[in-house]
Amino acid sequence: MTSLDPVTHDLLETFEAVRSRTFWRVEGLTDAEYQWQPVPDCMTIRRTDDGIFRADSRPPDSSTSDGAPEPVTTIAWRIWHIGSFCLRGYVINFFEDVPDFGDRYEWPGTADLGKLALQEDWSRFITRIGALGDERLLAPMGEIAEPHGLAEASYLSLALHALDEVAHHGGEIGLMRDLYLRRLSA
Repeated sequence: MTSLDPVTHDLLETFEAVRSRTFWRVEGLTDAEYQWQPVPDCMTIRRTDDGIFRADSRPPDSSTSDGAPEPVTTIAWRIWHIGSFCLRGYVINFFEDVPDFGDRYEWPGTADLGKLALQEDWSRFITRIGALGDERLLAPMGEIAEPHGLAEASYLSLALHALDEVAHHGGEIGLMRDLYLRRLSA
């Protein structure tokens, strides 16, 4: 990235501000907080019969046509959603020369390993966005995005969608920690 890439520069600066705030909010995160379920039946990361932790998948119709609220998710699930589902998913689906990540629903069962996995997925996504430069960032993604109906969408559009995901889920993680720390004083 050079000074000739002002859009890329500003985008990466904004991502860094969100990353910094999000990771500041998970400093010292314990396994108990990571898996805390403030209400019954939260979506979370669960150990399966084979000993692997996997994220609960969203119900097929999460629009809840019966008017019921969407399920509450744990910090573990939100960290997985940001890392694997969003950032890793965008790398897998919209960039070339992607390593085989295996099962995207597999995720660490501890807070420290979950944060490390999130950091790795964040870095892979940002590295690819930063390498595009403004010209490619602003151009349609093209053939690689065709299977998702996004061939005419730009990488900037993809990055802004990712930024929305990481910012709002990062804020939710902060709120969940605030609630966890205050749960006994209410």
